[in-house]
Amino acid sequence: MKKTIAALAVLTLSATLAVAGEGGKRGFHGKRGGHGEMSQRLAEKLNLTDAQKAQAKQLHEQFRTQNEPLFTAFKQTRDNLRAARQANDTARVDALEATLKTQKEQLKAARQAQHERFLSILTAEQKAQLEAMKAERGERRGGRRNQR
Repeated sequence: MKKTIAALAVLTLSATLAVAGEGGKRGFHGKRGGHGEMSQRLAEKLNLTDAQKAQAKQLHEQFRTQNEPLFTAFKQTRDNLRAARQANDTARVDALEATLKTQKEQLKAARQAQHERFLSILTAEQKAQLEAMKAERGERRGGRRNQR
């Protein structure tokens, strides 16, 4: 759970830094700001230097480029699974679910590696601050994610 939250925080921060210059565009659920705004706040809370922001942006761009084939394959498998369910093709559903599970594990590993690279650009104080923020977020959520 903590690794997932950490990976999401890194991905969110990276995405924000990558789109920092795109103000005014519609984000998550049609609202202004969305994930980019959240990542910008995270960067501010961690008090990232301009050099760290640039490094984070570069890490994000490398991550997206290196993993684009995996993202594309995951989306295609998900769409194929949806179609197989609608067609009631149970054999294909079973095969695609196994493929999707493998792809999810690959994405999780890629995001964890990305998180580790992001942590490498933070100071010890920033890392501690990030951990405190994650703990606070977990308390606010009250374990809702585990209820699914």
